[in-house]
Amino acid sequence: MERRIDNKKDNLEENFKKIKFVLWVILFANLGVALIKILVGYMINSVSLSTDGVHSMSDSLSNVVGLVGITIASKPVDKEHPYGHKKSEIIASMFIGCMLLFLGSKTLFNGFYRFINPKDVSITLISVISLILTICINIFVTVYERKKGEEYNSFILISDSIHTKSDIFISVGVLVSLVGIKLGLPQSIDSIISIVISLFILRASYEIFKESIGVLLDKAIIEEEKIIEVLNSFSEVKDIHKIRSRGSENEVYIDMHIMINPNTTTEQSHQLSHNIEREMKNKINPNCQVIIHVEPYYKK
Repeated sequence: MERRIDNKKDNLEENFKKIKFVLWVILFANLGVALIKILVGYMINSVSLSTDGVHSMSDSLSNVVGLVGITIASKPVDKEHPYGHKKSEIIASMFIGCMLLFLGSKTLFNGFYRFINPKDVSITLISVISLILTICINIFVTVYERKKGEEYNSFILISDSIHTKSDIFISVGVLVSLVGIKLGLPQSIDSIISIVISLFILRASYEIFKESIGVLLDKAIIEEEKIIEVLNSFSEVKDIHKIRSRGSENEVYIDMHIMINPNTTTEQSHQLSHNIEREMKNKINPNCQVIIHVEPYYKK
């Protein structure tokens, strides 16, 4: 038993190290993208491109918040925190949502201001090339981060990939505005695109808040039907009730009441509980922690 606990602890520590590495990679990628957009936006006087650059900079800040959250979440269990510190990852995601909410609101205001007080936007080949380059980088970042988030069951990586994914659509919108102005559309198209960008940012904020709050409020994370399906594979289980689940993808808590033959020994009940937990880990989530309350079953 002690060896199994040590192995689980080692796996968690290794998982946190991998998540940190991904966040560092994404941090430097986002910083590069942000600097390109802000500098080129300043050079050509494009509010939508500069706004997009600020949004990309927020991606970098969110990576820093993620690193802090993961560092705290990786702390071992102690007397005051018997369930560990893993919800720090969820709190870090909430900070990312707050940052996006602030930036989205500010971007919306700036877009309306520039619509009322328009300025000429100069289009250059370098601005178009830089946008195409940043779109390619953002596609890599989003796919890479989402893939690793699912592989490591990391809430912060999956949440941050939602944040970064909006950059792809935003950058495409900015590119369309620059090309549109070049083709003769009014300068106001740049402000309109900036307003649309703000809506993407606010939507990303909403998605992150929705997922984070769900975990903090112990929203059911596993469909009850899936749990019943696993339990039905055990002939010893005669009845099931009070099924509950909570947590996040990297740490799922499931508890339930099962009814079995009253003549079953304590040792047999104990072994059955272990078998059910193992099957839950295999078929539902490898990070399941299962608590089973055993009751005697009497035919009515």
